[in-house]
Amino acid sequence: MRLLGGSPRGAAEALTIPAGALAVSLILFGIFVALAGANPLGVYETIYSGAFGSWFSWQNTLQRATPLMLTALCTALPARLGLVVIGAEGALIIGALATVAIASVLPGASHWTVITAMMLAGMSAGGLWVGLAGGLRYYRGVNETISSLLLNYIAIALMNHLVGGPMRDPLVLHRPSSWHVGERNMIGLIPGMDVHWGLVFGVVGCIVTYVLMQHTVFGFAARIVGGNVRAARMAGVPVGRLTLVTCLIAGAAAGLAGTTEIAAVHGRASTSLVVGYGYTGILVAFLARQNPLAVIPVAILLGGIDAAGGLLQRWHDLPDATVHVMRGIIFLVILASEPVYGRLRVFQQSVVAPSNGAVPREAA
Repeated sequence: MRLLGGSPRGAAEALTIPAGALAVSLILFGIFVALAGANPLGVYETIYSGAFGSWFSWQNTLQRATPLMLTALCTALPARLGLVVIGAEGALIIGALATVAIASVLPGASHWTVITAMMLAGMSAGGLWVGLAGGLRYYRGVNETISSLLLNYIAIALMNHLVGGPMRDPLVLHRPSSWHVGERNMIGLIPGMDVHWGLVFGVVGCIVTYVLMQHTVFGFAARIVGGNVRAARMAGVPVGRLTLVTCLIAGAAAGLAGTTEIAAVHGRASTSLVVGYGYTGILVAFLARQNPLAVIPVAILLGGIDAAGGLLQRWHDLPDATVHVMRGIIFLVILASEPVYGRLRVFQQSVVAPSNGAVPREAA
């Protein structure tokens, strides 16, 4: 997986190709909705109106983008080491369960103490969950994509067991749910906005991880491992420790998404947590070229598409799941665009032979 290039040409390529893939995806999706009997231009207008057409739409979009930023980091960060981790869905659920559990054992603690404990519990649980996939990859040679995917299903099964048994709130009758963390322990809204503070957590998380991966020795070592593991080992880079730490950080981001979903939205764990934020985060990470800073606008874009799903059903008589089809088309086109990188002549650095016959240096 290629990251945003360090040169202007590399950066232009990393921006232009995903934009082109997104345009192709919109064309294919337009054909799909036309075959379904809807006007593609009207559908796109509805998506824009539902996502960005008003201040209310913007706030709804930002609310949905918050967990996508954090779950996208769960895929983007391990990709620096050449790992394809898709376990954000499971880490989010485990982080949510840990959030509820820690709140239940601190009934008399202050608001800020409980909030801090919930965040630490969610991040720790999510980090350990994805760290397990990283450990299996390095120490046992288990493919991290398969193990992280299976861990998602294990997390869902574990949640179903806990909210239907040991953690079930008997006062909730319509569906199995855990205890409530308490109204006084809920995360409030950003002043002047109908968006909770989880948005700030997501933006700060993207900025911090960008600095970590782009401007520190740790991030430089991670890129070396991602480029060539054998060369990294020969250079004395601690591949195993880098793998584990990166997966721990990635899982902690997804676990924090679980905390914000509990402490800012739902208040309790239930099947309402399983809405695919972790899987949509994979698409966000791919569209962002695994760049934590680029995750922010891409998450807002995908969050807006999700926010418009209900309007497509009401205004165009399309299923609410139409946005899932759109995301699937985007994902497939993004994957298909991978071989294009490095092959477009417009982005290739031209090399001019010097007049003295010396061998030209490779362009940076």
